[in-house]
Amino acid sequence: MKAMKNQNQARFVRAGTGPMYCGPGDRVSFLATGADSHGSCFIVEGVVAPGGGPPPHIHHVEDESFYILEGNVTFQAGGQTVYAKPGDFILVPRGTVHSFKNEGKAPARALVIISPASPTGMQQFFEESFTPTTDPTAPLPPFTEDLMKRMMAAAARNGLEFVKPAE
Repeated sequence: MKAMKNQNQARFVRAGTGPMYCGPGDRVSFLATGADSHGSCFIVEGVVAPGGGPPPHIHHVEDESFYILEGNVTFQAGGQTVYAKPGDFILVPRGTVHSFKNEGKAPARALVIISPASPTGMQQFFEESFTPTTDPTAPLPPFTEDLMKRMMAAAARNGLEFVKPAE
């Protein structure tokens, strides 16, 4: 009989050592995956460059929470505008149209908790569409037509939908 991995083992991720992915305007470092948490959550450290942040979108199977660690981020969520600063927290329930943008001059950093960790969800979206890196100072990739196609295809497979901004 094959021995099972110890399901009660603590996970420790030293700063700057988790799997890291860069996208247009932001970088995510994986801290805990669905496999680590028995599917309960997916946790990343998100760094958003000045001017960075995703366009309006919806998570169809996951709630997304942000605890701001550094910088200032403007959230649009469910028809509200929230100006978040360090120490602020926002929970965006699944099915809610939302976006955020770093309108400051310095990078913003947040602890992002996505739950549950769907087998086809945000972790897979980042792995399929963003660029893997091991350098936290690597320049963020430009927003190209190829990257946009990759992101749209990955979104469709992983419960994410980009929507047109309200006019």
